[in-house]
Amino acid sequence: MDDFKALLITRDEDTKAQSVAEARLTPDDLMDGDVDVRVEFSTVNYKDGLAITGKLPVVRRFPMIPGIDFVGTVTASGRPDIDSGTRVVLNGWGVGEVHYGGFSQMARVDGDWLIPLPDAFAPDEAMAIGTAGYTAMLAVMALERAGVDFDSGPVVVTGAAGGVGSMAVTLLSRLGYQVVAVTGRASEHGYLAGLGAGQILDRAEFAGSPKMLDKERWVGAIDAAGGNTLANLIAQTRRGGAVAACGNASGMELPTSVAPFILRGVSLIGIDSVYQPKANRIEAWNRLARDLDRDKLVEMTTRIPFSGIVPAAHDIVAGKVRGRLVVEID
Repeated sequence: MDDFKALLITRDEDTKAQSVAEARLTPDDLMDGDVDVRVEFSTVNYKDGLAITGKLPVVRRFPMIPGIDFVGTVTASGRPDIDSGTRVVLNGWGVGEVHYGGFSQMARVDGDWLIPLPDAFAPDEAMAIGTAGYTAMLAVMALERAGVDFDSGPVVVTGAAGGVGSMAVTLLSRLGYQVVAVTGRASEHGYLAGLGAGQILDRAEFAGSPKMLDKERWVGAIDAAGGNTLANLIAQTRRGGAVAACGNASGMELPTSVAPFILRGVSLIGIDSVYQPKANRIEAWNRLARDLDRDKLVEMTTRIPFSGIVPAAHDIVAGKVRGRLVVEID
């Protein structure tokens, strides 16, 4: 392409005010990298919403093209292991934060950040999964490694109507787990039941000040909230259980104590989806190809045009988005 469209975040260095607008760029404007990709689809994640709205300082370099995910076709490669014409997926690696991201028709990145698009998925399906589904799969795998078996007791998922939560509910249900979904949106109860949640709880139940130890309720948890919600989950986790933490929608603080860890042997597992080694990424995507219910993926996915990115970013931060948003870039 001689030039291409991209969503660009800029900042006034005097006022620190941030603005977002569509721009026309050329390949010379792209950042360093050894692989060029013609982007076909991306997705709007909660982190993208924070970047575009400026609610939290996600963007650490200006100007910036947001978008922490993309799928597309390699148009030029300086890598012997990546051929032109190969379809590839990118999740994380600081893309959309410190390196130009996926809300653009073209991307130039380090080839080590890319994995081949699994044969099982069409490009739009890969972005329906996106970082949210890939993160949910990493969390499920972490619980499995911690000994949380499908027949050992209920597993609770917070932020269940969001991207990571919807994917986690679907994956756990397909694997045979008893799933308890937590949401603040009563209107989404039917949606969550359709994804496989056997019980649905109001998030207000987890918003209060946590006890050091509470009644044992779950053998495992996947939490995208943080704050009091995570602390309450930990206090209510059964002996030998595990909690996978992968988000901070309710805050970065963790007002808990050592009691659940030393008196019940509870494990708190952090899920870093941004800088996972390539082998772990490929393993997670292979598991998604095996374990994800495609019909449920369709149910939780909404497609939006490039022009819908900014409104969607505001909606996702406001908690108005259900499931996954796929952006048609090209």
